[in-house]
Amino acid sequence: MIASLARRFDGRVHFAWIVAAVVFLVLLAGAGARSAPSVLIAPLQAAFGWDKATISAAISVNIALYGLVGPFAGAVMQRFGIRPTVMGALLLMVAGMGATLFMDQPWQLILTWGVLVGLASGVVALVLGAVIVNRWFVERRGLVMGALTASTATGQLIFLPILASLSADFGWKIVPLVVGGVAALMGIVVFFLLPERPETVGLRPYGAAPDAAPAAQVTGNPAVTAVLVLFRAAKTRDFWLLAGTFFICGLSTNGLIGTHLISACIDQGIPEVRAASLLAMMGIFDLVGTTLSGWLSDRYNNRWLLFMYYGLRGLSLIYLAHSDYSLYGLSLFAVFYGLDWIATVPPTVRLTADIFGKQDAPIVFGWVAATHQLGAAVAAFGAGYLRDSLDRYTESFLAAGLVCLVAALMALAINRRGPQPLTPVPRPA
Repeated sequence: MIASLARRFDGRVHFAWIVAAVVFLVLLAGAGARSAPSVLIAPLQAAFGWDKATISAAISVNIALYGLVGPFAGAVMQRFGIRPTVMGALLLMVAGMGATLFMDQPWQLILTWGVLVGLASGVVALVLGAVIVNRWFVERRGLVMGALTASTATGQLIFLPILASLSADFGWKIVPLVVGGVAALMGIVVFFLLPERPETVGLRPYGAAPDAAPAAQVTGNPAVTAVLVLFRAAKTRDFWLLAGTFFICGLSTNGLIGTHLISACIDQGIPEVRAASLLAMMGIFDLVGTTLSGWLSDRYNNRWLLFMYYGLRGLSLIYLAHSDYSLYGLSLFAVFYGLDWIATVPPTVRLTADIFGKQDAPIVFGWVAATHQLGAAVAAFGAGYLRDSLDRYTESFLAAGLVCLVAALMALAINRRGPQPLTPVPRPA
């Protein structure tokens, strides 16, 4: 059925663009599921009497698993196929959302939204985009990967204000119902519109030469390969500098602002829907900032770009810690911080490729990206704990701002000695 549909498009538009559009929607849904807990902190407190630290613990587990599953999700896709893997992840997401409706204990929140949704959303994340781009595109890979990366901001942009408004009008249970419904719908779309490879529908990748040979099938165990690459990369200084700066990146974005800004605004008397709209505004400016960052990373020294991004982010968080939460002040923060939200990704990807070479760079970046989510998990729990202990978020914002300034200095030390390709070892058969 998919092959017949692909042939109908042939001559008008390459089916690779349809595949990219489907994956964009899947990543958008995954981003919405990942970010949805930020609108539930206050409603769950009101419904169950749980403190912010308890709720933040579940979000922390969610974020950590979202990152840690990434290096292995590609391995599962290669072993069992993209479509069954993605559909399985979406089904797991639906199950996690559905089980949330029946919870009445904190451990159940950790199990459902933390473990189940965290694992599922980690599969339908950027690793899926990377696999699709490599299989379906020879030309325009950078453009397509940039658009798929931006889907995380777009998911936030679309979902957060809607979910916050629905939660305010109908109660918190509407949130897992909506997100679960979207995940189920995406499962149907994937079943009908996501082929495994171009060759399975009689096509070549977009931009491939007519006589280009099909991509070779991976015969080794990719999970073992991922671990071997990690062991070898961990022996280099640059890996730890990249991982350390990206840990701080996650700590200062998804974990802190993405999780707690709405709650911090509510503490200051700002309605939840308006606070969610503030995050959505950041999503708009993030689309601009990330695209511009990709353009700059092809033209300028990426160490200095990271120095600038982390330094400016640190100053913006220090400003937020001392702001009066006025409409003008928060709008200024949203614009300034939003432009910098994930602008660090293109320079980090570029530096990883420059240092470790094309063969190992994707796997190395997968592990670096995992540290990003570990940093986010630390901030998600830590900021909630500090809020309960100190009755405010000021110290959390200030601490994040200061460590961003440290990350700016760390970035200048990356790749100062030139490329460090990893010593080849036999790939597992």
